[in-house]
Amino acid sequence: MNGIHDMGGMHGFGRVDREENEPVFHAAWESRVLGLSRACSAQHLFNIDESRHAIERMAPVDYLGSSYYERWLDRTVRLLVEKGVITREELERRMAQLASGHDPAPPHRDPKLVDRMLRSTKERTPYRQPGPPPRFAMGDRVLTRSDAPMGHTRLPRYARGKHGVIDCVHGSFIFPDTNAHGQGEQPHTLYSVRFDAAELWGASAEPCAPVRLDLWERYLDPLAAAPGRSTS
Repeated sequence: MNGIHDMGGMHGFGRVDREENEPVFHAAWESRVLGLSRACSAQHLFNIDESRHAIERMAPVDYLGSSYYERWLDRTVRLLVEKGVITREELERRMAQLASGHDPAPPHRDPKLVDRMLRSTKERTPYRQPGPPPRFAMGDRVLTRSDAPMGHTRLPRYARGKHGVIDCVHGSFIFPDTNAHGQGEQPHTLYSVRFDAAELWGASAEPCAPVRLDLWERYLDPLAAAPGRSTS
C-alpha cells in the first residue's frame, strides 16, 4: 500500500541523526514490547508480514510521532484485538488498573513458552524449497511492475516501473503480499535486482552507486536486451 511508511525518496522530514553508542533499549518497557512480540510469534498468533502491514495501517501522524518500539506496541495491540485474543474493553480495563497503581495479576512464568520463543528465533525461516522454477537468471534485464496495491507489498514506490538486472537468484521464499492477508504463503523465487541510481533518482543521482533490492518474481516482467546494450 502507498502509505507514510514507504518514505524512500521523500523530502521534508529532516536529517537522520545517528546516536553514538546507542543502547539496545532506551527504556525497560521497550524490552517488554520485544518480549511480547516474540511470545505472540512463538504461539503463531500472527506472522511477520501481518505485523508489518499492521504498522503500515497506523495513522500517518501517529506513525511519524512514534518511536520504533511504540510502533511495535501499536501493531501488537492492534493484531491481538483484531484476532480476538483480547478485547478493547479488556485492554482499557487493564490500562486503568496499571494507571491506578493496582496490579491484581500475579507473576506468571511459562518455561515452555520461553523455550518456544528461543527456538523460533533460530529455527523459523521464510525459505521454502523446493519451489516453482525461477523465471529469470543472473544477467536478465527486468522491468518492475507499476501497480499500486491496496495491501502489503515489499516493492517500494521508488522502484516501481523501473529497469533493473538480476544479480542473484536467492531461491523460493514466502510471498509477503499474500502472507500478510491470510491468503497463504504462496512461495516463489526471490531475486536480488540491481538498479542504476540514475534509473531510480534521475540525473542528479550519485554516479557509480547501484541500488540492490530483494524482489519477488511476481513484481517483475522480462525486458529483452536492446541491441548492442550490455546487461552488466
